[in-house]
Amino acid sequence: MWRSGVSVRLARRFGALLGAGSLIVLGMPPSPVQAATTGSLDTYLVVYKDGASSQDAPAVVHGAGGSLVYNYDQIGIAVAKSTHSDFTSKVLADSRVDAVAPTSKGVTRLRDAQPDAGGSDSTPTVTPAPGDNLSSLQWDMRQIHAFQAQSITSGKRSVTVGDIDTGADFNHPDLSPNLDFAKSVSCIGGSPNTAPSAWKDDNGHGTHTAGTIAAARNGIGIVGVAPNVRLAAIKAGDSQGFFFPEAVVCAFMWAGSHHINVTNNSYFADPFYWNCPSDPAEAAILTAETRAIRFATRHGVFNVAAEGNFSDDLAHPTQDRQSPDNTTPVTRPVNNSCKIVPVEVPGVLGVTADGNLRIKSFYSNYGIGVTQVTAPGGDSILQRTTEAPNGRVLSTFPSYPVSIVCTRQVSDGTAKYCYLQGTSMASPHVAGVAALIESTGVRNPEKVKEIINDTANPLPCPTAAGLAQYAPFPSVNNDAPQQCQGDTEYNGWYGHGEVNALAAVSENNDANGNGGGGGNN
Repeated sequence: MWRSGVSVRLARRFGALLGAGSLIVLGMPPSPVQAATTGSLDTYLVVYKDGASSQDAPAVVHGAGGSLVYNYDQIGIAVAKSTHSDFTSKVLADSRVDAVAPTSKGVTRLRDAQPDAGGSDSTPTVTPAPGDNLSSLQWDMRQIHAFQAQSITSGKRSVTVGDIDTGADFNHPDLSPNLDFAKSVSCIGGSPNTAPSAWKDDNGHGTHTAGTIAAARNGIGIVGVAPNVRLAAIKAGDSQGFFFPEAVVCAFMWAGSHHINVTNNSYFADPFYWNCPSDPAEAAILTAETRAIRFATRHGVFNVAAEGNFSDDLAHPTQDRQSPDNTTPVTRPVNNSCKIVPVEVPGVLGVTADGNLRIKSFYSNYGIGVTQVTAPGGDSILQRTTEAPNGRVLSTFPSYPVSIVCTRQVSDGTAKYCYLQGTSMASPHVAGVAALIESTGVRNPEKVKEIINDTANPLPCPTAAGLAQYAPFPSVNNDAPQQCQGDTEYNGWYGHGEVNALAAVSENNDANGNGGGGGNN
């Protein structure tokens, strides 16, 4: 779900042909005659025990009255479908299987919209400026010194960012020059589909995040943080903004097996906001998604994720009011053993959102140990300024109707652009900076993380007076007032500080003795 960005779902979520013989794709064989009663067609994750092979998953699934969707044998995870009430018990009868978890039992509602200030909301006048013809409206890029960083490198074509989101408008003139059709894919349902029609954005969120990462410097519209890198649209979110576990597993497996350098994740994985190990189904989902993310990391992928839009302190969770989000949520207690995917999976870099005044956005989640850096996500209530009159971030948007209705839009006469806010908008700035760093020659995820953290501009926790302005925005899940822990060098709101694209690429560029220039090879 997005609650990390535009819609509550996305905000929550925030967003392969793996090698010959490594993945098994089968058709949908008929269920055994002796299968138990039938009902709705449900999707399941079959989680094999650590070290156990899932190569025989087709037989196990079929024997239990199901159909195999995809088998990720590298991590011992299979995706299956079944209409039979005893499917889970039959699969668990195999001693090699650790758990079976239903994932998406039907979508019933859209996620809520991000809170807003109401009233009039003007769009700034476009003033010609160096760069593309809407660059004067990109306060976010100036704030992190992205345009200055591009004088050192605007990205190399050998670097690919996978935007794990709702897909992309592949005809958008600011995206089409950089989209890699061979590496773009839909993972909806848990199996990869490379047809462009499958990964076309039908929500709008993915097109927006993609533009922040890598909109081309082509004289029209906007410019992304890394305008010369390649962009892979990895569709894991459906039209309503749900990112179900089977799609999330597929997305990271695709990234890890297709030479993706960086992924952006502006979502939290559904249907549970927090996944608690004490619940068998949630534990299975958490295990499957964690294995997939670790697979990607082991294969050199640097993963960046939004923290979410609920004013929650992720370091001190006590209650979850929004899970499961694809049916009627049930309020329940949670604790630090419960994790939000992907942002709380080890090795994933967590990003909070700030606005044009460089203070945390009113809605942004935060938390000691989770937050690494902050980046512009926009703030329509506390941070409207002369430079950012509506407080939001401008980026690319589909020209055709999608689920998100863009009420604050700009057109340059050629294409459509939309103002949105959320940690969904913050995370792709950091993914773009990571791509610029990799374009200077750093291809180690830990080193990329170190450079981002070390070159961020430190921001202190607010004073008591500054904190008071957040009183109207307590945690959505437990009503706790927002609090900031830590010092200027590191704290729960800003981590190591606001990401600085120029400092990040300058550090490695100087260390390597590289000269200036665009670095566009």
